[in-house]
Amino acid sequence: MLSICCAIAIPLLLRNTDERTFVLRLFIVGLLARIFFGSIIYIFGLSEFFGGDAITYDFRGAYIADYWRGTTVIESYELTRWTATSGAGWGMHYLVAAIYYIGGRNPLAAQALCCVAGACIGPVVFICSYQIYKNSNVAKFAGMMTAFFPAFLLWSCQLMKDGLIIFLLVVVIIAVLRLQEKFGIASLAVLVISMFAILSLRFYIFYMVAIAVVGSFVIGFSNNPGAIFRRTAILLVAGIGLTYLGVVRTATSDVEKFGSLESVQRSRNDLAKSGESGFGADLDVSTTEGAISIIPIGFVYLMFAPFPWQVTNLRQAIALPETVLWWAMFPLMITGIIYTIKHRLREAFPILLFSIMLTLAYSIFQGNVGTAYRQRTQIQVFLFMFIAVGWVLRKEGKENKQIIAKARRGQLISSSPQPNAQ
Repeated sequence: MLSICCAIAIPLLLRNTDERTFVLRLFIVGLLARIFFGSIIYIFGLSEFFGGDAITYDFRGAYIADYWRGTTVIESYELTRWTATSGAGWGMHYLVAAIYYIGGRNPLAAQALCCVAGACIGPVVFICSYQIYKNSNVAKFAGMMTAFFPAFLLWSCQLMKDGLIIFLLVVVIIAVLRLQEKFGIASLAVLVISMFAILSLRFYIFYMVAIAVVGSFVIGFSNNPGAIFRRTAILLVAGIGLTYLGVVRTATSDVEKFGSLESVQRSRNDLAKSGESGFGADLDVSTTEGAISIIPIGFVYLMFAPFPWQVTNLRQAIALPETVLWWAMFPLMITGIIYTIKHRLREAFPILLFSIMLTLAYSIFQGNVGTAYRQRTQIQVFLFMFIAVGWVLRKEGKENKQIIAKARRGQLISSSPQPNAQ
């Protein structure tokens, strides 16, 4: 499985960049790091410690695969629920089941796919950043941070959907940027398939991605008739493709089931009361006023938790050094966002809009520090692009000051009186 995934991923990554050596090294080192940490978690049985999703997907995928083979013929309530194409994470059930159906039950095979997808995050962030900013230093910094930042390593080295979602989000943005420049069937197909995959993994993110995609095409890069026609055609064809894949039906079902503030309140209340890291259990988001009022405290926890004075378990203690580093990079992020709004707004519009919407949604929805820390990576993957811009601007500013200082010293030396030769 690992060899097959690498054989597919590496050529696709290399054909989309001129920095092939850097991208290849980034992918290989990122993959080795994920294999190493993923193996430790698997061998020592730490999956439950880090969330337990891998155990759930393994069990459900094996059950569905057995049903497809005919070894489990009883259609239970659980089977009906796990094979339903609506709700949270149904795509992972089918993905794991397909792997097990072909090669037998092997959690490491499914985990290998997640590791490869996670290793692709750094390279695709590099490609996306370069396409927006046209600066290799920005792209390399963003690519390395998303490839090796601890949270990205942790959640993409296990049998979890987080790494897949992050990878797909960046792929969608790349496809949008390519389509804005030039219409292409391949880019359009990648856009449609990636959005469908996101819907199958975490349905509510699909709506935010869809709004960001539509908004980016509405704003566009040009207002000439040809560009307007191209953008309209892309939206129509993408809409038809998603409808054909059943997205409209699935999305409608999910909205009816989970789209009310009452449903959000129930989910948030469960998160806030589960474990030792819940917060705001007494807050009510079932009304519009309540949802708006919780945004400030939710935003603080989403962006900055866990806090040192609130560490109550080993998992939070492990995440603390990384969190402090994340705090230190916030000034760079602000600088990068300001620069982006001033100079790259149209190119970066989809990631700005998506990041804002998902941040607001999680600020309302999240009631657990552990879950917020984990799902923050879906926003961080784009925020690291802004951090990279801020880092490069600061670095170039220091270099410019040094050059000016050297030039001034040289002028002082040349203008100082020289002793006459005797």
